[in-house]
Order: sequence, then C-alpha cells, then structure tokens
Amino acid sequence: MNNLYQELKAQNSKIADIKYALSVLSWDQETYMPPKGKQFRAQQIATLSELAHNKFTAKEYNDLLYKIDTKNLSETEKRNVELLKIDIEKLKKIPGSFIVELSNAISNAYHAWMTAKKENNFKLFEKELGQIIDLQRKKADIVGYEQHPYDALMDDYEPNAKVADIDILFADVRQKLQPLLNKIMAAQQVDDSFMYGHFDKDKQWNFGIEILKKMGYDMDAGRQDISAHPFTTTFSPQDVRVTTRIDESNFYDMLWSCIHEGGHALYEQGLPAEEYGLPCGEAVSLGIHESQSRFYENNLGRSFSFWKANYQDLQKVFPDAFAKVSLDEFYKAINIVKPSLIRTDADELTYHFHIMIRYELEKQLIEGTLNVKDAKEAWNAKYKEYLNIDVPNDSKGILQDIHWSHGSFGYFPTYSLGSFYTAQFDAKIHTELANYQNDIENNNLSNVLNWLRKNVHQYGRFYYSNDLCKKATGEPLNFSYFMQYAENKYGKIYGV
Repeated sequence: MNNLYQELKAQNSKIADIKYALSVLSWDQETYMPPKGKQFRAQQIATLSELAHNKFTAKEYNDLLYKIDTKNLSETEKRNVELLKIDIEKLKKIPGSFIVELSNAISNAYHAWMTAKKENNFKLFEKELGQIIDLQRKKADIVGYEQHPYDALMDDYEPNAKVADIDILFADVRQKLQPLLNKIMAAQQVDDSFMYGHFDKDKQWNFGIEILKKMGYDMDAGRQDISAHPFTTTFSPQDVRVTTRIDESNFYDMLWSCIHEGGHALYEQGLPAEEYGLPCGEAVSLGIHESQSRFYENNLGRSFSFWKANYQDLQKVFPDAFAKVSLDEFYKAINIVKPSLIRTDADELTYHFHIMIRYELEKQLIEGTLNVKDAKEAWNAKYKEYLNIDVPNDSKGILQDIHWSHGSFGYFPTYSLGSFYTAQFDAKIHTELANYQNDIENNNLSNVLNWLRKNVHQYGRFYYSNDLCKKATGEPLNFSYFMQYAENKYGKIYGV
C-alpha cells in the first residue's frame, strides 16, 4: 500500500474518531442525559464539530491528499481518494462566514418554528423561513449547479441526484399511483381497530427485541433504547444503536419503529469495517439508507409471509387484542391505506404524496416561483388536490415538519427514493433467491440479509445510488417496480 495513502487513512481514522465521539454525545443527549446537562453538552458538541472540521480542512491534510499518486492503488483506494477530493473541494467553496451566517439563521428559524407551531400560526415563521431560503439559494450558487439550484441542495443528501430525474418519478406518482389510490379509496375499507387498546410497555419492548434479533441485528454490535423520536446512530460497524418509542395504546408505534430502525442499523453493521473513516466505509446516500429501512419495514415486515412466521407468537404475547383476530385480518390491518394529515403517520402508498407536496413546494421556493407568504395556501391546496384532505390548521399543516427550520432543503425526496429503490431490490431478490418465500415463512432471514450485504452494504460510497441500483438489479431506478409491488399487494388486499 502506498505510504502516503496509509497516512491518509490514519488521518481519516482520527477525524472519524472525533465525529463518532460527537455521535456518542448526541446519542446520549437523546437517551440518558440529565436535563441540566444541556448547556455544556451543546458546548461539547460544538467544540468537537469544530475540531473535526478544522482537521479535515487543514492545509496539511489537503497537501497530503493531493500528493497521493493513485496509479498503484486498488480501485477502492482510488475511489476513496477521488471522493475525498470531491468532499473537500465542495467544503472549500463555502466560506466560514457563510457557515456562521447559516448556523445563526437556523438557530433563529428553529426557535421561530417552535413558537409558530405552538401558537398554530405560520406567519410567526415566515420571516425566518424566508431568510433560510435566501441562504439556501446562496449556498446553491456558491457550490454550483448545471441545471437547477435545487440540484445543489439535494447533493448533500443524495449525491448526483437531479431535479430532471426526480420530476419524472413524481410525474409517475401522479399518473400511475394516484389512479390506484383512487380505486382503493372507493373500495371497502379494512378494520384496524384492534391495533388500538392497551399493550403493556414491557411486553412490547421484549417482542420488539425478538423481532430485531430475527432480522439479523447483531446485539453484540448494538443496542436498543427509548427516545422521543426513533433514530439509528453509528459509531462503527461494530457499534450501531437504535431507539424506539412505546405507546401503550397504539401497537403500531413500537413495532414499526423497531423494524424500520433495524433496517437502517443492518446497513450500518454491514459496511466494511476495514474502510473505517473513509468514504467506502460510509453509506452512499439517504435514499439508499431509506431503502434498507423501508425494505424491512414494508416489503418484508408488512408481508403475509413474515407474519405467517410470527403472528402466533404475537397472539401469545397479547391474547386480549389478537386471539380472536385472524392472520388475514391482521395482515390487512397493518397494510391499511387511508389518507392522513401527518406525513409520519402515513401508509406506504399515501406517504409519497406527502413527499411530493414538499418536494414541489421546496423546488418552487428555491427557484423563486413561490413566495414564502403564499406557501401555506399552496400547501393546503396541494393536500386537497392530491389527498382530498382539508388542512384544519398550521400546526398539522405546513408547520408539521422540523426540516425547513433546520435548513434541510433537498432532504425530502430521499424518503420516496428509498421506497422506489426498495421495490426494485425486492423484485431482484425474489428472482435470485429461489426459496425466498419459504425462508421468510420459517423466520430464516439470513439469506436475504446476505443478498443485501453482497449487493448493497459492502460497497459503501463506491458507487452513486443509481449506479449501485444498476449493479445490483441490472438497470437504473425504474418506478414500474414500485407500481408492480403496490398493485399486486394492495390489489389483493382491497380487491381492486
């Protein structure tokens, strides 16, 4: 191995050490930190963030990176160098003064959003949101783009994604998924009332742990805890942690949080440990990350085969709720399709209309074809058009998400991309694993995990998302796989 590359690897390992130490502090902040620790914890996080940034942007690091002769390196080593140069050149374009300005604006916007949401008044957030949008436009200009300023913002979350491609996907959602949704809405609705009642917290917790283990989540390389908002965090492939939340009156909450975050965690546990601190040891994008959580949550976790293997165990844990409910009734209930106000509560079909609404509004706000003062009216109109829902107030409407107050423009499309990638991976898995259905019905999930390890996890950032999809499935992302999955699954459930 090239001596300079070895030094680069060592430097990146140190930077990763700082970043993951920062992650430990953030994880603790969301789980076990006592309330009085907030002030110094914020200071500690800021100090480590600055330290990691300074080490990565230091002249010594830059000089080392550009001194490396890549001709004798392996393909993975060459790709690491290439991606690090892309990362550092993008970072170097953004002046420190802009980072400070954006950080201050985000802090102000977050507090304004909190107040506006509490007061149920979007006008209290308009000014700060306008400042965030102005800075996002400025950032797009600083970083640079070829076709649309939103491309530059998406690149932070889904590298190489373009508005031109995302537009086509959401046109498919309108033209192909909308007719299916209309048919489902006209059909007889399924009953899921038995999913609400009383479900003992400890029993839910224990059942969730067992499901995580069956998925293949390595408890010796991770753990589960409780948090207000479920999340996955990683400190290395040997230490990947998940959190869940438990509502004793709603069984949906804990179960799907466990399975969803478990999918994220399996991806992180499957990244190559030998690439620690380097791009090829990191997840390729939020879209691919979401594809892993959505695969386990929806394609596998909400499948009939999965519950054929696990429903009797669930009935034993909660006999009062499920003893008289058939497997078929349970399966239909966990796949209920019903338009709702809140994105995070949406089913796997209507969810994409929530995302499309946000994408369309973000794009218009960034390109300047929609003014902030008109955003609420546009939001409400789109909910009526796409989901036939009247938005009753601002808190349940345009103020429901935290993303804009964090300056996270370009993030939302990754949620839908994850589901679309998942459907394509799932179709390929079914063709390549002859005993797939039988395996799932017998709680043997190791073969499907091995397929994901081989075709997705092991590559880290070596490929861009769409290139990874093409390598794994034989073609770039194709929305028709999601439609085939949706029509087959929900056609049977709703008889349409």
